[in-house]
Amino acid sequence: MIDDTKRLLSYMGIPYVDAPYDAEAQAAYIVSRGDAWSVGTMDYDTLLYGAPRMTRYITLTGFEWLPSKGIARRLIPELILLDETLNFLKINRKQLIDIAILIGTDYNEGIKGIGPKKALKLIKIYGSLERLPKDIYEKLPHNYEEIRKIFLFPEVKKDYSIEFRKPDFNKLKSFLVEERDFSEKRVNNIIRRLEKVSWYFIQRDISKYFDKEK
Repeated sequence: MIDDTKRLLSYMGIPYVDAPYDAEAQAAYIVSRGDAWSVGTMDYDTLLYGAPRMTRYITLTGFEWLPSKGIARRLIPELILLDETLNFLKINRKQLIDIAILIGTDYNEGIKGIGPKKALKLIKIYGSLERLPKDIYEKLPHNYEEIRKIFLFPEVKKDYSIEFRKPDFNKLKSFLVEERDFSEKRVNNIIRRLEKVSWYFIQRDISKYFDKEK
């Protein structure tokens, strides 16, 4: 599946980076270096890894189908700025990570009875996990310091290259139709639509989705 995705992206002229660990960590690093404008994801871990910007609900249709309800929900693009969020909450990034550890991350379960509001209140009062009252501190995962370091100093690939190229529609069609048994008619229709899209349009500024540029 991963190899197929890489081939598909290559034939479409879209660059990709092999992340050595967490994809969100790599994406956050790329954005922090200015090689991309924002991380498009639904995973808030991106902010813990230090991504300056995070965008959600960037779609072509602007809608999401909810099978359980049998309806489509309109999606409004969201932009989350890390520095603005930290300033609003009056905390720093390390404290944001501590809040996440209290609530629960991909690397630990949260403490029962502590949600986002209570976690924020505790960290704003005591400053860090180490200064929490004993009854709460003893419920922290034994490796909370290692978890904190994962977010502060993530393993990322630094010698990456991002270069958009002209799509190879012949290889794209061959891959989808001959190797993966997609409908030739459907693939041809998609390719015709892609060929009509100018390169400028593909690379246009993502800030157009928002009311004002941040």
